[in-house]
Amino acid sequence: MVRFSVIIPTFNNADTLLRAVRSVQMQSYPAYEIIVIDDGSSDETPDVLAGLGSAILFIRQPNAGVSAARNNGAEVATGEWLAFLDADDEYEPDRLKLHAEWISEEPELDFLLGDQLLCRPDGAAISTTISATGAGRALLEKFGTQSRIPLSPADFQGLIADGFTEIRTISLPRKRFLALGGFPLGRKIGEDLHFFIRLFAASVKGGVVPKVLAKYFIYPSSALRKNPLMTMHMFAETIESLSALVPYFPNAVQKGYHEKCRLIRLSLGYALLREGRRLEAVVRVLPVFLRHPSLKTLRDLASISRGLRTSART
Repeated sequence: MVRFSVIIPTFNNADTLLRAVRSVQMQSYPAYEIIVIDDGSSDETPDVLAGLGSAILFIRQPNAGVSAARNNGAEVATGEWLAFLDADDEYEPDRLKLHAEWISEEPELDFLLGDQLLCRPDGAAISTTISATGAGRALLEKFGTQSRIPLSPADFQGLIADGFTEIRTISLPRKRFLALGGFPLGRKIGEDLHFFIRLFAASVKGGVVPKVLAKYFIYPSSALRKNPLMTMHMFAETIESLSALVPYFPNAVQKGYHEKCRLIRLSLGYALLREGRRLEAVVRVLPVFLRHPSLKTLRDLASISRGLRTSART
């Protein structure tokens, strides 16, 4: 019996929290426990939870951010495996079942992942994540229609650089999560990839169930989506805060990390060009070339520089 503790952090999500919790309660393979961590909500969240009864473990903490909430949930969890869900998203009915079946056959797995569906607030489908990423397409091409895709350390490079690692579809042993120190505190963007990079660095065997296991609802009105440039800055800062640890990571993880940093910086550079902040765009991309001079990083720098020269002539 694989015992899942499902952790749901929430902050002023009274409108969607019930939907998220119900999606866990309606699983074809029941969760061992559902833990909701209220990160200092000021809305009707306590009232929503009060109506759910004692089946939900409800913990309220002073506002400290989503990483602190998830880490708090993992500390009090009593299941051997952890799964996470944000309060404005939901699981598909077989989310836990498909992972539990694989884990029962191979309990030595370090983690499992799955596909997810991106949706508009009204539930209209946008896309799935595996088919939209380079690493995902490569795995689908290699394994075809297999219902399970095994992952080895060689695959971690692509998952970091251009992958589909998502908080809603990760399942991992609680002991491993705690040993890694959980999610980084004080980070609002990129905290999940920060954790996944460290997880991959400490893992030897993972897997993917290439089926939609969760729905991720995109809300254009959110503060972070209203300011994409700020979001990119925060994402870059979070991922690059790992730089001191990277030399100790396995080679494939190091390569994936450096490629991800390159892509983040390049995207940030293009975004700054669109804002007319031309010199800053070059400044943001230049350090990647200086740290890792290569034909690829030289092309990135040249591409941003051309944008600077074109804008200057205009």
